[in-house]
Amino acid sequence: MRAAAVVILICAALGAAAQDKVERFPEPPPPPPMSESDEPAVRIPVQEGDKVEEIREGGRVVMLRVTPPGGRPYYLLDTTGNGNWMRRDALDDGVRVPMWPVYTFD
Repeated sequence: MRAAAVVILICAALGAAAQDKVERFPEPPPPPPMSESDEPAVRIPVQEGDKVEEIREGGRVVMLRVTPPGGRPYYLLDTTGNGNWMRRDALDDGVRVPMWPVYTFD
């Protein structure tokens, strides 16, 4: 039992002694300069005369409400956050949760 412990300690000591040199990685380059404006460079095509309302969440545009002159409003939603806008004619998604009592306690 003692011989096994001595062999294990010698192996551990040799392994630690072999790691005396540590290779250093070069420093990463500095990040490129950013523009001062916080607005994204994305242009969403909307017809002239349409009223556009931006809905922001955390400083980021997540939804646009577009109201054409004399028409019903529609919504452009960025559901994933990557700039792919989906059009919805209403914010109602059509899912109805059942709302009736299953059991009442007296």
